[in-house]
Parts: sequence; structure tokens; C-alpha cells
Amino acid sequence: MSVRVRRVYESPEPDDGVRVLVDRLWPRGISKESAQVDEWPKAMTPSTELRRWYHAGEGSYEEFAGRYESELDAPEAAELLDHVRELAAKGTVTLLTAAKEPDTSHAAVLLRLLEERSA
Repeated sequence: MSVRVRRVYESPEPDDGVRVLVDRLWPRGISKESAQVDEWPKAMTPSTELRRWYHAGEGSYEEFAGRYESELDAPEAAELLDHVRELAAKGTVTLLTAAKEPDTSHAAVLLRLLEERSA
């Protein structure tokens, strides 16, 4: 299984495989054509409330990650996560985010969960 995280603002690469936007909002300043997004599972992204809470600096990354994992247990989110896992079992999946620090974002949580549950 091959899953990786890239910023949506980086130019697409031939080895990106299926490009999955994992942000709830469309990234500013980039067209849908240039982003080359294959899938956009909004129900798998952090809730607006959680996103605002985290960006306001009210909690640690670890607390955010735990809350986000709880949100991913909801049926629709879990189904979408399983779908992305199935895509990754067939080939490369690139999780796209506009986050300035992808290593401390929801994309990193998704990457970890996809890697853990595929093993």
C-alpha cells in the first residue's frame, strides 16, 4: 500500500496515483483543473467545529488527532476511509491538503490510520 501526503499547491506528478483532496473547503487560489483532484470525500474531513477549534490554538495536536479519530468513527466517514484504503490497496494514493504544516494536520492523522489499519 502506498499513501502519501502532499500540499495541493504542489504541481501534480505522474506517480501521484489517485489524488484525494482531504480538506473540507476548496483551497484558495487554485483552480479545479490545475489541482487535478480525483476524489473529494468531504464527509471524511474534520468537522467545521473541530477545524476552527484547532486553528484557534485551543488544544494540542494530540488532542486534535484524538477528536478527529472519533469523528472518523461515524458511519459515513468510516465508509469513506475504507474506500480510500481500498484505493491504496490497488495503487498509489496521494492525500492533498492546503495545510501549511501537513505533518501536524488532519492529513497526517489520515495517513497514520491508513497505514496502521492496512498492516
